[in-house]
Amino acid sequence: MTTQPLIELRGLHKSYGSGPTAVHALRGVDLEVAPGELVVLSGRSGAGKTTLLGLLAGFLAPDAGTVRVAGTDLVAAGAAEYAALRRETVGVIQQDLALLPMLTAAENVEVPLRIVRAEPAQRDARVLELLGRVGLAGHAHQRPDEMSGGQQQRVAIARALANRPALLLADEPTAQLDSETAARIMGLLRELVEEEGLTVLVATHDPAVEAVGDRVVHLQDGEVHDPADAPLG
Repeated sequence: MTTQPLIELRGLHKSYGSGPTAVHALRGVDLEVAPGELVVLSGRSGAGKTTLLGLLAGFLAPDAGTVRVAGTDLVAAGAAEYAALRRETVGVIQQDLALLPMLTAAENVEVPLRIVRAEPAQRDARVLELLGRVGLAGHAHQRPDEMSGGQQQRVAIARALANRPALLLADEPTAQLDSETAARIMGLLRELVEEEGLTVLVATHDPAVEAVGDRVVHLQDGEVHDPADAPLG
């Protein structure tokens, strides 16, 4: 039986502005990502990586083309269908992490569980499980400004995984980290793919991150280059 792609992009275009000053972020992008695959989206700053992730997360709408995630057409989806997809299927780690500064690590991870009205006992158990999974069991009561950059990144990963998504989108997850911490973060994502079957799409301009992926997709000037790259060994 052929496995259906978790991500399907067809003829994807996205521009900012209009006329001669328009910035064409994506120019006819086609891409498929299989379930349980870790794909590295590589390219320089301005190549269109963040725009592509924003379209997959539903933060942006394309000018033309199809965006399908887990069988849902995001362009055609209604508000309720989109909200369900975000709650149940897609987890997002943004560049700025977007942790709430007044909340502790545990409370930040708990936010998505409160949104879906999980039972308190289930929330507590899931938060403890995730903090332990990312190596922060002893930091549950610390706020973001009391944590290192790597620790904050791991809180963001735990929060993105709270509702057991099928797809994790990570935008430059190692950009502000030293090489050792970056390697630990990518190792954690690799483990999640192998042990839990998570599908991960990581945007980066760091060549060191590429070695962790099953496949590297290169974006240049809003277009996919080398889309048939062989899987890395």
